[in-house]
Amino acid sequence: MKLAQATIKDIARELNVSSSTVSRALKDYPGISDETKKRVKEMAEKLNYRPNAVALSLRKSKSFTIGVVIPEVVHFFFSTVISGIEEVAYKNGYNVILCQTNEKLEREISSVETMLSNQIDGLLVSYSKETTDFSHFIKLMEMELPIVFFDRTPNIENTVNVTVNDFNGGYQATKHLIDQGYRKILHLAGPSNLTISKKRKEGYLAALNEAGIPVDEKLIVECPIANEKESFESCVQLFKDADNRPDAIFAHHDIVAAGAMLAVKSLGLKIPEEVGVVGFSNWQFASMIDPPLTSVMQPGSKIGEKATQILLEMINNKVINPLNMEDLVLDTELLIRKSSLKNS
Repeated sequence: MKLAQATIKDIARELNVSSSTVSRALKDYPGISDETKKRVKEMAEKLNYRPNAVALSLRKSKSFTIGVVIPEVVHFFFSTVISGIEEVAYKNGYNVILCQTNEKLEREISSVETMLSNQIDGLLVSYSKETTDFSHFIKLMEMELPIVFFDRTPNIENTVNVTVNDFNGGYQATKHLIDQGYRKILHLAGPSNLTISKKRKEGYLAALNEAGIPVDEKLIVECPIANEKESFESCVQLFKDADNRPDAIFAHHDIVAAGAMLAVKSLGLKIPEEVGVVGFSNWQFASMIDPPLTSVMQPGSKIGEKATQILLEMINNKVINPLNMEDLVLDTELLIRKSSLKNS
């Protein structure tokens, strides 16, 4: 049975005072005696009174709610981003509505509609792999809804974006493998329509060029589904050819790297002696598998914090799509573990 929400009128009736007295007492107005404030607050607690969030939002022209649209809640990186978002939001008196798209454009559009129906004050977005048409976001921007994109930056003019330096992450991962003596490095790339995939691939290519290693297009394999089954099957085929097989793998994220490691092991090859492996994102399992996986760490929580701070600034200062705001790009860090230490 649902309990009825206590109101200011209920408190006033119990104490035999006016509703306006109760309202002012709850807000600590100076014209109300300390004794009256004490009685009102005690009765409010007894009746389990809570301020009406809808009424507050109408008075202040805000809902004090922000929306978050992400591809996957279970993805370790996105779960850390959410932690950062909620930390900043709750400290500033905002609630968070979270929707996941499961990498589907249709669900993304539906999620945005859900957010709008809940009268959000602003939106944080990491769009789906399927999204190549950004008209639903452009429409929101034209409505002057504050939006901050994180991790995945859309092909839209004048957006506010918070990302990591994916180029440098890809460069450092590949350079590390080269420094360890690997030369035939396979890149298991992400979906080609995502900027993060392009940047990581560009970093990989830059490290090869710097080392004077010719680029072999056969060693760049896209893994658009980005699961362990896909990378396992791709690597089994590539590594079966003993004469031309790669001697190292740079995967665009750790799940893909884990599938590759299983494939390499299934063929009787040793990691890192015969094949070095580096992943991206530093999922929790990376340090627990055998051998522990070298990975590029993204500061997920910090991304969430920074994106939310920027969004709240846009909401509070009524600044939409500020022309002078440059993209915020955070540094990555290569965490070196046994999977890539050929010379250890």
